[in-house]
Amino acid sequence: MKKKTTIYDIAKKLNITAATVSRALNNNPNISDATRELVVSTAEKMNYEQNRLALALKSGKSNNVGVVVPRIDSNFFGSVIHGIEEELNKNGYHVIICQTDGIEAKEVANIEALLNSQVDGILISTSSNNAATFDRILKKEVPLVFFDRKKTMKNVSSVTINDFDGGYKATQHLIDTGCKKIAYFSGDINIEIFKDRFLGYKQALIDNKIDFVKDYVVQTKSTIEDGRKAVKKLLKLPSPPDAIFSSSDFAALGAIQELKTKNIKIPNDFSVIGFSNEPFTMFMELSISTIDQFPLEMGRMTAKVFLEQVANSENVKIEKKVVLEPELILRKSTRKLLSKN
Repeated sequence: MKKKTTIYDIAKKLNITAATVSRALNNNPNISDATRELVVSTAEKMNYEQNRLALALKSGKSNNVGVVVPRIDSNFFGSVIHGIEEELNKNGYHVIICQTDGIEAKEVANIEALLNSQVDGILISTSSNNAATFDRILKKEVPLVFFDRKKTMKNVSSVTINDFDGGYKATQHLIDTGCKKIAYFSGDINIEIFKDRFLGYKQALIDNKIDFVKDYVVQTKSTIEDGRKAVKKLLKLPSPPDAIFSSSDFAALGAIQELKTKNIKIPNDFSVIGFSNEPFTMFMELSISTIDQFPLEMGRMTAKVFLEQVANSENVKIEKKVVLEPELILRKSTRKLLSKN
């Protein structure tokens, strides 16, 4: 294995001290331009690479930002990351991406690794309620910004959509198209976004004087298989639902697949609406109605909130709550609005 070039190798080559090499590479004003240019050109020829961690420890700035997401294999999180990178890269930052798979222990381990790498900030869509971990970030005076999946904390910024409104709009649309027995695929209600979507669903039922049926609420993961299992469970009820609002497009797709195997006609006999506006929802033969979360804009805004926070160097503990408005996207999996005549 080839030995890495050090500042001592450069110093020996130029017959100067290692301290002079270090100062030249770090743009110390006490070093002449001629010496600096000679050291830099020699370092390039010798393929010298500076130790970024050592520089970060010395300067207190690594120009790296950690981004933590539950999964990277979804268009939503991929688009959020794209928006974050787009905004941060042009401001001189690099992004380190970590995936948790929705596992709290993995999230904690990722955060520890990022802190040990001296990142300048952590942007996270959390899968846990572990306040101690987030407090540790703040105690280290590392800027923390939640996006999408957040935990409400004092002095912590977040960028989300109005999940309550998204849940309400989706449910209201089903009601406006004649559905009366509406089921809900909930996701993990311990996570705020899923709780808010559930509350929006429930409020729409209340406002329209439709009874809330506990058996119609099924907790699902954001997978096709969970959507299929949930529908099987719902169809076994004495009074099965006639519509589903799913907090996940993937679970909505699973529901549709299972309903088709039962020869249930969509949307005439059964309506389904999802959440997130994943690309597949648009391109299927039976396109899926959904709620758009504007992930690219969410990513850009998350990065801007972080940049605003680091610009306020005297206080990393600022609190800014950005809430984007969701949009109802109507497609073939739900009926058309009933005539009001």
